[in-house]
Amino acid sequence: MFQGLRNSAHGVAEEFKKFVMRGNVVDLAVGIIIGTAFKGITTSLVKDVVTPPIGQLTGGLDFSHWVIPLDLLNFGREVEAAAATINIGNFVNVVIDFLITAIAIFFLVKVVNKLDEAVDDIGDKLDGEEEEVVLEPEPEPEPEPEPEPEPEPTTDEKILEVLERISAQLDKADQSSKP
Repeated sequence: MFQGLRNSAHGVAEEFKKFVMRGNVVDLAVGIIIGTAFKGITTSLVKDVVTPPIGQLTGGLDFSHWVIPLDLLNFGREVEAAAATINIGNFVNVVIDFLITAIAIFFLVKVVNKLDEAVDDIGDKLDGEEEEVVLEPEPEPEPEPEPEPEPEPTTDEKILEVLERISAQLDKADQSSKP
């Protein structure tokens, strides 16, 4: 009985090990760890760098102190620490924090993709798999068309030509016989 449980647990452990060692799970774990560390940087950026100038523009207001007390009888008075409040200021800080994080990650992914493409190109060149540039042969110029042979004269044209020659010879003969 214990042997069956032991084999079953070993099988589950092997399956879990395969699952954890898959590329996507490891990449996800690395992303979460880096994201957690990056979160501290963006939180500080929002709280210490972005929020103070915005507060200065809004008349010295600090977002983190913007609250809506749920005790409507005390609205407008100083809120006690124990009173239930809606912390709008903290929400605004978190939204700004999210936007900065999203923009930073967008540019980070963009840079990583460019680097990945560059590494692939270099790897292809080192492997000798450069893209061969295939030059298309220039099309041969079309030969000039041969002049069309003159069409054979028709019988009427031949007769007319002969008559013109005879007439020219007769005119020549007449001119030579005249003094």
